[in-house]
Amino acid sequence: MSMQEAVLYHADKGIARITFNRPDALNAMNKDVLQQLASLLDKAKRDDTVKAVIITGTGSKAFSAGADIKFLNQASPLAVRELAQMAVAVNHQIETLGKVVVAAINGFALGGGLELAEACMLRVAVRHATLGHPEVRIGAVAGFGGTTRLPRLVGKGRAAELLLTGSLVTAAEALQIGLVNRVVEPENLLAETERLVREILAQSAIAVQMTWEAMHRGLDLSLDESALLGADYFGLVASTDDFRAGTKAFIEKTDPAFSGR
Repeated sequence: MSMQEAVLYHADKGIARITFNRPDALNAMNKDVLQQLASLLDKAKRDDTVKAVIITGTGSKAFSAGADIKFLNQASPLAVRELAQMAVAVNHQIETLGKVVVAAINGFALGGGLELAEACMLRVAVRHATLGHPEVRIGAVAGFGGTTRLPRLVGKGRAAELLLTGSLVTAAEALQIGLVNRVVEPENLLAETERLVREILAQSAIAVQMTWEAMHRGLDLSLDESALLGADYFGLVASTDDFRAGTKAFIEKTDPAFSGR
């Protein structure tokens, strides 16, 4: 399979869909997949007609089973670190894309696959999905960002249990602990994910982006610093046309017409 075929890209009506396309390998990630993914994310970022990105996997078995274990088994420590650094960079790219990014989890989301989903703004999972960080079970560490993002999503105690035991959770359990936002039937995954995305896109694009940035940056600050950062963003967004349109519509009890300015 060529590098181009390993990750698919399709944009329509403002939403780009990026799809892992290695179903025979449970959509596992290798260097080529990560390079292609980085390129396609950049493509979506540069395309002004694309307002949001949905990341999913081909087939019904796996979103992504994570890093390619066959590669890890024979690779040098430096090569393993290089792969992890590439994945960390891609996940950072997702988190700071400046556009709405949602993971549509169509099956197994394990290890690096779950770490990528954790970097997305939101996660929608099919009912039969299984999620987890089984890295310790092969003598490894969640080195693509899982030790950083999972505690922020589900709390330190729950994250420690998942990371230290390597145990897996069902979609229903993931919803209960806050690891995913919605659980849907398989046949409704993409439609429900797109519906969620469009619900966000109906809001002011500037307000959405600034809210995400305030959350993302604020998590690395103290409580007081984070709250003050939110106040700064509140003041900044007040300079936009969307803020004036939104507040005016509220006063007049009409629907706001956001321009993204």
